[in-house]
Amino acid sequence: MSSAGLNQWIVSGNLAADATVKTVTLKDGREAKVAEATIYVRKSRNREESFTVSLSIWEKSTAWRVLPYLKKGSLIICTGAVEPNPFISSNGNVPRAGLQMTVIDIHLDQVKEEEMEDVEEPVAVPA
Repeated sequence: MSSAGLNQWIVSGNLAADATVKTVTLKDGREAKVAEATIYVRKSRNREESFTVSLSIWEKSTAWRVLPYLKKGSLIICTGAVEPNPFISSNGNVPRAGLQMTVIDIHLDQVKEEEMEDVEEPVAVPA
């Protein structure tokens, strides 16, 4: 197996807000659901500073299963493909570098407990 052209990254950070789901129309006319979120990632040299990574989580991905747990402040670990996403800042119209990740999988490191009260616990069904 060749790793030529492999674009797979792992990044961890805290969610800036709850993930939001929207329906999009694909090029072939079909509709699909995608969740969008942003994480704050601490810099390795200066732990007081951080940068953001925008996340796209598609409905058929493995990561979709944890969507109910993606609450503001939760610490998550994401695996996926990263691409640059330059933008103009809203304060000062300054060009900035951004990162966009198409997420394949998410591991929950720390979930905010107070928000978890709304998520239903699985119920065992007798056979």
